[in-house]
Amino acid sequence: MSNHVYKHIELTGSSPVSIDHAIKNAIERAAKTVHNMRWFEVTGTRGHIEGKKISDWQVTIKVGFTLDEA
Repeated sequence: MSNHVYKHIELTGSSPVSIDHAIKNAIERAAKTVHNMRWFEVTGTRGHIEGKKISDWQVTIKVGFTLDEA
């Protein structure tokens, strides 16, 4: 691994489908404006209940990306 410097951001993705889909939603949306994303770490998971059923998942992730070279 080179001498990378990383910046971290926190994102929360949501999905009515699954935890995995909530993570993918967060990363795909962030990828539109954040460059050089390298890794993610799940830091929290929650769900929303409606009528005795899970209606949505929310997953909070920390995402690391490398800074551009000057």
